[in-house]
Amino acid sequence: MSRVPRKPAPGPHPLPPPDLPSRELPIVTATGPWFRLHRACRDPLHFGRSAVFRFDDPEGNYGVLYVGEDPHCAFIETFGKGPNAAGVVTLAALAERELARVDASQPLRLVDLTGPGLARLGADGRLCSGDYVIAQVWARALWAHPSQPDGILYRSRHDPSRACAAIFDRAAPFLQATRLPGLADPANRSLLAAILDAYGFGLI
Repeated sequence: MSRVPRKPAPGPHPLPPPDLPSRELPIVTATGPWFRLHRACRDPLHFGRSAVFRFDDPEGNYGVLYVGEDPHCAFIETFGKGPNAAGVVTLAALAERELARVDASQPLRLVDLTGPGLARLGADGRLCSGDYVIAQVWARALWAHPSQPDGILYRSRHDPSRACAAIFDRAAPFLQATRLPGLADPANRSLLAAILDAYGFGLI
């Protein structure tokens, strides 16, 4: 019995095209609200420069704030990887983070990577789910584009039905954060139950 040959694995995602600075970016405008689960020891509007996360600046010259479209998105982007990827989260881990709502006082211009904009730029879905090194190179190229976008809109790797935004620190003057009860707070018992049920997570 002959085997059906496997399709070769796709190669690495391409780097930004040389003519990217002259291309028109697929821009959408948004003011939020967005949501963020952040460490209690940090400001909810913390623009990281660690070069650790997907759309960080690889050189650390500007900061990036990561937000999700709703608390579900904020949860799965925070706890859907690392030691929690097995589908279990501890009450202690939830208590270490606060929930915040983020709004913009004026529409932010975001590069839309949630649909056909990917193909228009010569990119594909791996940019939002694959290698961070390549994604960071793209992020820096988009940040440096002459049209000066405020950030990137993309689909959550762990829940593609929801959108995330990586907001560049040039937009910091237009953002306000409202602290909300954390997911470990009894006031959010129903919300937490809905989130855990949606993603099949256990709580210990």
